[in-house]
Amino acid sequence: MKTKFLFLSILSFVTIFLISCSNDDDPITISEYTDATTFFNELDYSGSVLISKNGSDILRTGFGIANKNTAEPNTTDTRFRIGSVSKTLTGMGIVQLKRDGLINSFDQALSDFDDSFPHGNQITLRHLLSHQSGLPDYVSMVESDAKSGQTFTPETIFEIVKNQVAENNLIFTPGSSVAYSNTNFLILALLIEELSGDSYENYITSKILDPLNMTDTEMGSNEINGENYAQGYYGNENVSEYPMQITFGAGCWTSTVADLEKWCRAAMGDSWFSPDEKNVIFGEDVPEESTAFKLAWFRSKIDGKTFLWHGGDIDGFASLIGFVPESNSVLISLSNKQDDSGTTRNKIIETILKNEL
Repeated sequence: MKTKFLFLSILSFVTIFLISCSNDDDPITISEYTDATTFFNELDYSGSVLISKNGSDILRTGFGIANKNTAEPNTTDTRFRIGSVSKTLTGMGIVQLKRDGLINSFDQALSDFDDSFPHGNQITLRHLLSHQSGLPDYVSMVESDAKSGQTFTPETIFEIVKNQVAENNLIFTPGSSVAYSNTNFLILALLIEELSGDSYENYITSKILDPLNMTDTEMGSNEINGENYAQGYYGNENVSEYPMQITFGAGCWTSTVADLEKWCRAAMGDSWFSPDEKNVIFGEDVPEESTAFKLAWFRSKIDGKTFLWHGGDIDGFASLIGFVPESNSVLISLSNKQDDSGTTRNKIIETILKNEL
């Protein structure tokens, strides 16, 4: 079962870019690079793209069609489901809990908050944030039934995971390995609700979205309706309808390139995170042409540049946000064209960092 919100292998990074479970897509053939607009046109890209360096735009435009029934084009105002890019917001929610004194440390054990969770005394918040918990991914446990109409609340999924771990143990001892699991961030989102006494949506909105004036970012609904919303496509098939309740904390938000630019610039700047927080969240440098998962963000070294980023996939959509601190650069691409193998995202990362940032 593919991880629906972000198809990434993080056990070994053989190349400078990350690939999914599937390698069936035909290779992307691009002529010699000339400029960003030509590059995205040659990709037959459908979505919105924002590339900025040192305060100047390299590209800020839409490509292709947002809704094939109405012929509405993608623009920089179009809203897209962002899949696992949502995890960066959930991770920030946990940072805010610490700021608010509602958690003592990222090294607190899960058992501090639920003493009935199997092996909860071994799993820390840091393990959850960095996919080192050993917890199985819940998506394969519920997605098929959810698509068939069965209702799953986040709390129900949490209990399913607890039962699964009690019966089958963890995948590995927490902290001993890395395995990407949406379960980590569903649990973190539930923890935000438990400790803040507020809904996850309200907490993220009040602590992140409102301060950054991210007015076009919202929780996604099962069906996509209205102008300025991209429909999601797999080939020519509209696959937008999705049980969004199962994406809680892990892939649940909808946004625009402009809003996500605000989030990237805040994360990259000096006022949103303290130096100590940055050291913890983004971690130490990584070797050339390698990637590590830090706390809710990936850190890569590509062509000598530090790239802090996250990607996401959910039916009909593929997303990427990231920034290069050395050149004050931001790269955001939000697509309504499903990319099962991550081939397009990988090509974007490789090409734009090498040639533009």
